[in-house]
Amino acid sequence: MGKLDKIDDAAVRATPHIFWHGSQVSAEARWRQAGQRAATIWLTGLSGAGKSTLASALEGRLVHAGHPAYVLDGDNLRHHLNRDLGFSPADRQENIRRSAEVARMMNDAGLMVICAFISPLRQDREMARQIIGADNFLETHISTSADVCEARDPKGLYKKARAGLIPEFTGVSAPYEPPLAPALSLDTGMLSLEQSCERLFQQLARRFV
Repeated sequence: MGKLDKIDDAAVRATPHIFWHGSQVSAEARWRQAGQRAATIWLTGLSGAGKSTLASALEGRLVHAGHPAYVLDGDNLRHHLNRDLGFSPADRQENIRRSAEVARMMNDAGLMVICAFISPLRQDREMARQIIGADNFLETHISTSADVCEARDPKGLYKKARAGLIPEFTGVSAPYEPPLAPALSLDTGMLSLEQSCERLFQQLARRFV
């Protein structure tokens, strides 16, 4: 039975006039058709660590190898699905919740999903793990140091944060809690893009049918 075949009792109690409609097709059947057991690779790390670049590279590597994949990028989703959210702790948590729900549905459809989110708090990443399912959630820490990230500053955000123009900026005026036991840790200050992508690809290889 796939994650989406299960009914959340708490959600049902909160919305008693909404009913769950099950599918005749299981997640496992979709995975067989896709030739892979789907997963969500959750890339977490500071701004400038290389999450989006690595996510895009991994997506290309997977698709070219015949494995359906899609990137959910934090900035991209804030242009559309999450455009009503700011950067308060509550809004950050809702940003992660919505994004994890999308990843879960895409996994159910058979896709490898690569999520690139700063997602600074452990409790929010644990929430994402619970939504997606622990067996399908591969937390990957892009552990590039704060000094390297700030030296890169590809979007000019650290400079603005240091000038007080961006409040609650992770790594400057808001905390980042690194994973305690990630499935994989990658320092893009030490590893090339190709090396990092290869390590992620090999992490997923055992899920290919």
